[in-house]
Amino acid sequence: MAVFEYIGIDSKGKRAAGTVDATNERDARQRLRRMGVFPTTLGIEGATKQKVGLSMQVDLSKYLQRIKTQEVSVMTRQLATLVGSSIPLVDALSALVDQIENPKLRNIVARVRDKVTEGSKLSDAMRGNPKVFSDLYVNMINAGENSGALDVVLVRLAEFTEGQAKLKGKVVSAMIYPAIMSFVGVALMIMLLTYVVPKVTKIFEDMKATLPLPTRILMGVSNALSGYWYIFVIIIPIVVYAILRFLKTPKGRAWWDRKILTMPLFGRINRLVIVSRFTRTLATLLSSGVPLLTALDIVRNIITNTRLREVIEETRDNVREGQPVADTLKRSGEFPPLVTHMIAIGEKTGDLERMLERIADTYDTEVDNTLSTLTTLLEPIMILVMAGVVSFIVLSILLPIMKLNQLG
Repeated sequence: MAVFEYIGIDSKGKRAAGTVDATNERDARQRLRRMGVFPTTLGIEGATKQKVGLSMQVDLSKYLQRIKTQEVSVMTRQLATLVGSSIPLVDALSALVDQIENPKLRNIVARVRDKVTEGSKLSDAMRGNPKVFSDLYVNMINAGENSGALDVVLVRLAEFTEGQAKLKGKVVSAMIYPAIMSFVGVALMIMLLTYVVPKVTKIFEDMKATLPLPTRILMGVSNALSGYWYIFVIIIPIVVYAILRFLKTPKGRAWWDRKILTMPLFGRINRLVIVSRFTRTLATLLSSGVPLLTALDIVRNIITNTRLREVIEETRDNVREGQPVADTLKRSGEFPPLVTHMIAIGEKTGDLERMLERIADTYDTEVDNTLSTLTTLLEPIMILVMAGVVSFIVLSILLPIMKLNQLG
């Protein structure tokens, strides 16, 4: 069966649009007739539509839709519930198609269901959609199928996906407020320096006395911004573009990834997030029955920092030669001592999965606390910075006025 998208007219003469699940186009038309809909446009969702009437309408919204992590997480939990209720996999996937609201995700799940109906494994059917089902997702599904515990693995996947989406949301939310404050502050300073300050400092132009240094600095900056603004408009985008191009090169990316780990505060947050993601992902894979070497391969691919990815790759190579995971991580110096110590204990006791989960829980809490502290501190710091800049501007204007009064 496939998902067909239609645009048509209902029995009351009003426009109707939506999707219908059918085996072929003829079946889709018959179902629509029973629903009292006359289709003017009909076609498989995501494919080129056929004109079946006198008018042709194009719905561009589907091209702008994105599949969110939260939607995949909800779909995974629903599938886990259905499979755990002893519902056959094909029927469970069919039920999902009817429940999913996002057209793109619904179409992908429908294609997965069709492949499973034809005899493919669920993991193999999902493998053709890497943007939705990552290597981590597919390998865990495969492990669940091989072990006969697909429902348990699906629950773990849903929890893992929800946790990662929640962590990402916290980091993004913590950065939104400082970004807005910075933008507003810079815009305010530019307005003051290009519009307000030039009008006020005109009274100082005819002064024969030497102006105070702060006033001369302020007037120089103001004149540069108001008189040569077009140079900044040209140069700044070129500099930003050059920096971005450099950071996209292997050398630039490696340099940046090393630098960001050593930055005050932000480097600590970045390291905490990566360690949490590494331990949580590795624990989820191992507890789902994925072999350690395969799990390290998957984890390496989802870590974006090239320096830590090198460490994980070296760890995988050493594990293949019989060395413990903790030894390589400790020698790298990139993972906190607490992490390597707990991993070593987990390897010695044969309880590595549970120890990794404990590390992930600990660092998730630390990320929350650090982000809360950062958000609390950034507001007064940014207010103080803006107050300092405004005070400098006011002082630069008042100093020559006070000098004029003294001369008078």
